Amino acid sequence: MTTAIAPEVFAPLQDIIEPKWWTGTPAISPELFTIDGNEFRVSGEPLVPSPELAERMQKTFDDIGLVHVINTGLTDMQAMRLIATQVLKNERKYEGGANPRKALQPNVYEVGAPLESWLHYHHEMAYIDSSTKMLSFMCNKIPAEGGYTFVSDNVAATESILATPFGQKLKELGICYHRDLTDRDSFQDRVEYGVYNHWQLSMLTDDQDEAIAEARARGLNAEWGEDRKLKTRYTTSAFEFFPHLDRNLLYSSMADDGAWFDTWPLVQHLPSEERPLKLTFGDLTEMTREEKELFIDIYDRHGIPIPWKVGDVGLICNYRFAHGRPSIHLKEGEERELGVLIGESFDRLQTREDKW
Repeated sequence: MTTAIAPEVFAPLQDIIEPKWWTGTPAISPELFTIDGNEFRVSGEPLVPSPELAERMQKTFDDIGLVHVINTGLTDMQAMRLIATQVLKNERKYEGGANPRKALQPNVYEVGAPLESWLHYHHEMAYIDSSTKMLSFMCNKIPAEGGYTFVSDNVAATESILATPFGQKLKELGICYHRDLTDRDSFQDRVEYGVYNHWQLSMLTDDQDEAIAEARARGLNAEWGEDRKLKTRYTTSAFEFFPHLDRNLLYSSMADDGAWFDTWPLVQHLPSEERPLKLTFGDLTEMTREEKELFIDIYDRHGIPIPWKVGDVGLICNYRFAHGRPSIHLKEGEERELGVLIGESFDRLQTREDKW
């Protein structure tokens, strides 16, 4: 028997702040980070790894922090993975986190979010002690129009936000990530209204003792709430020291607030205080609507679209760029599938006082 879903379950209950993604002009010229695979293909064959390609990709990544390889002729995701791993050499197995991700192929994961939901700019795995240095996207299927990923120049965003009282407040107080993970067993016989991710999927265990131990091993304060919800809190700097540039960079965004669910089916109907994620200052004080608008706008000012085509491979430095995307609405027969590779992990240093 199919349970009907009431229309109000899809309707937001509050005013939302819609991201603009970019100004209409890329913050960094695509010429600086785009590599044409045709330059490295032999006799029109699909692109394969080579020392020359690896050198170009590595230099581009070192200089810019962003690589977009186009015209690869590739249609197999493992072949795309071989191109990505010319730079992303130490792949990280997905060990659970915020979004529920399914493996498409070994070490290749799906994006893990509904297409109709926009995904605010964010830095991957910024909400735990062990983050990641980089990630890669590989385009396997894409609609005729749209479906782009956007990246935001985080060096410029850092300078912009520190020039504001809000940025100085973030610098002084830090931030606290609040996350409530539901219990999968509680939803076996009912529609998953209000569900973002179950703790069993996030912590990769069905055992409560193991789940809370895993959460604490990631640097989270964790406790059990009503209905076997796993409630975690993580207080840290809103910035992160980046050794490559020898400076502190912005490393947080509104993606970790209830605003993440403004267009998320089955969750967007919840008032902000009942949503699974919440972001506050490190002293637990609330951000004002104006501060949240500014946090979103800072990234939007420095946005750059990545116009995917099948076979494209992208690499993103998780320090120098945030990434996100608008809502995607497919036409009949269309699909969008990006494979995700997660790069080498690092233990968060937070900030150095002499590196602002």
